[in-house]
Amino acid sequence: MDALSGISGFDGLFDVWEGPAIGLMDLDAFFASVEQLDHPEWRGKPVIVGGSPEERGVVSTASYEARRYGVHSAMSSAQAQKLCPDAIWTHGHFDRYREMSDQVMAILADETPFVDQVSIDEAFFDVSPGRFSRESPIAIAQRISQRVSELGITCSIGLGTSKTVAKIASDRDKPRGLTIVFPGTEQSFLGPLPVRAMSGIGKSAEAALKKSGIRTLGFLAKAPAEVLRAVFGINGEVMRQRALGLEASSVAPIDAEDEVKSVSNERTFARDLTDRRDVDAALHLLGETVGRRLRRRGLAGRTVTVKVKFSFGEGRTIQRKLAHPTDDENIFVSCACDLMDTIWYEGMHVRLLGIGISDFKNDSGVQTDLFCDVDERGAVASDRRDLSVAVDRVRERFGNASVGFGRAARFGDDLVRPDKFLNQNKPHE
Repeated sequence: MDALSGISGFDGLFDVWEGPAIGLMDLDAFFASVEQLDHPEWRGKPVIVGGSPEERGVVSTASYEARRYGVHSAMSSAQAQKLCPDAIWTHGHFDRYREMSDQVMAILADETPFVDQVSIDEAFFDVSPGRFSRESPIAIAQRISQRVSELGITCSIGLGTSKTVAKIASDRDKPRGLTIVFPGTEQSFLGPLPVRAMSGIGKSAEAALKKSGIRTLGFLAKAPAEVLRAVFGINGEVMRQRALGLEASSVAPIDAEDEVKSVSNERTFARDLTDRRDVDAALHLLGETVGRRLRRRGLAGRTVTVKVKFSFGEGRTIQRKLAHPTDDENIFVSCACDLMDTIWYEGMHVRLLGIGISDFKNDSGVQTDLFCDVDERGAVASDRRDLSVAVDRVRERFGNASVGFGRAARFGDDLVRPDKFLNQNKPHE
């Protein structure tokens, strides 16, 4: 039996599932859907979340009403405005998106402990019969879809025997789709699809494959080994196995001890930063969020990473290792500002800034300087950390907008979007 889409029910025949059952849940036009949920008067209208068209902004998410005009993510806001002049624009409310995402991920965790969250609006989940529950994987996927709908947003789900199949299936029927690829039907499902349907195949790989007459995943699966090696190197055989639907996928428990490799925060600016005071203020603002996330997870790291993108398209990423682990932004942001001195000078146009902390190994018995305190983990903190903790508590109780530092007002709405928040140490596509 081949893949089925948009299933509203199933009989006893479908209730038998043998082998792995991996799902991919993708929230539909997530940011725009949350905005339409919170603004009922926007429902049924084209909504675009992104930077201002007048300030060289970029589209983050477009509602399905806006997509009918050709608007899509990563498109320049100026082009989107030309395509859809009547669209409703918003810079976004990312605390609200995180709140909704947490509710959705809690639904997945309630259904199975095996969840890989790969982004704010996307997660793999393992509902293989017997691994956690003996219930039908299809019934579980249907229930997840229904429970997400009850939050006021929708999702599309792909269900198959591997992550590759689940990911491709999730894109087949949007929005509100549920596409099932039954065990044993992987090749008939994948074979006719264009090679770009599979993650890991970009424009250059697609062009190289086309030169060899390989346009579909079916042809890729049958291609000579030397052709695949020329395109994918040592991963040639891995790509063949994926195209055949024979990939062995694993989904780790959500409470895996080595779950987090790094905690980071990036922002793209509607207007380029050229002033040193603005650059430092932006780093402190990003660092506040990173520090809060570190403390929430009980993590302290030693490696500080700064990422910069300039207006002319080039970028740099630099790192420095601290003498001691910390979760205190008052310490690691100071280091980040020093790092900026090595790659930036006054007047250079900064389009994006990011700051991250990694290397969470615990060090004990370290010698600190006179002005630092050390906790039981060997982590250092400044005399301002107590203030940061107090701000954390107020925001947890009353929301992020309840209290803030003066540097936030410096930017107003010029912080366009957060680009990532966690780097999970889990296998994913």
